[in-house]
Amino acid sequence: MAQDFTIFPSMNFVDLGLYQFGREDCDPAHSFGPAIRNHYLFHYILNGKGTFMWQDGKRHGNKVVLKAGQGFLIFPGQITTYVADERIPWEYCWLEFDGLRAKEALEITGLSVNHPVYNPVHREFEAKMRDEMLYIVRNKKEAPLHLIGHLYIFIDALTRSVSDYKPAAGRVKDFYIKEALAFIENNYMKEITVEDIAESSGLNRSYFGKIFKDSVGKSPQEFLISYRMIKAAELLKLTRYSIAEIGNAVGYPNQLHFSRAFKSVYGVSPRNWRNDNSVMRGSGPQD
Repeated sequence: MAQDFTIFPSMNFVDLGLYQFGREDCDPAHSFGPAIRNHYLFHYILNGKGTFMWQDGKRHGNKVVLKAGQGFLIFPGQITTYVADERIPWEYCWLEFDGLRAKEALEITGLSVNHPVYNPVHREFEAKMRDEMLYIVRNKKEAPLHLIGHLYIFIDALTRSVSDYKPAAGRVKDFYIKEALAFIENNYMKEITVEDIAESSGLNRSYFGKIFKDSVGKSPQEFLISYRMIKAAELLKLTRYSIAEIGNAVGYPNQLHFSRAFKSVYGVSPRNWRNDNSVMRGSGPQD
């Protein structure tokens, strides 16, 4: 079994970011799962065939045999298993990605928890999508921003390759979500609340919370915390500001509250994260 596997080195891309990617030429009957992923994971079959099994939204089990030219999308929190054929085992490439725009971008593909199998119709866009996946896999040493650019092209080609592709139509709620995202981007460093964000969009908190989660996939509070912690991680990695200064810069004047929020997202304290990721070595505040 030959495998080329890479963990993406940067977590600073908020709208759409990579987590890992690779290519694998599987041994006969090689299997993975049952497993649950934290992010979206798309597989495209290059050669051979295999079996994909998944649990749908009603927790019913499903099973399908797939071959070269098809693929499958695993959704966050979904239980899946996939097994290479015993006689003609598959070779596939994959991208694991997520972000604030991922849910919205994937909705227009028609792929869902209940229907995760990719059956392309427009071959030119299928070929473009495949080429973009392989480009990312083969050029893992390119700059993170360069690879993220190709991730966007991959998403575009994916949507255009399916039969029911339709450009996203303008909706009233999209306007409110864009207003809310702009408000967060411009004010995350202040002590803003979900009520403040809803008010900026001219909506009551209950209705705002519903349409925000439907569009973004996270509650406004979860999104705000995640956005602030991504900004905090950037400062921890790229500056010598103290932990307290960074907490204050992302809307947490209380250092203890900031440290708790950071650990809830990254699993470690700001100090430990900085020790493992900082590119700033030498003198200066780093406590």
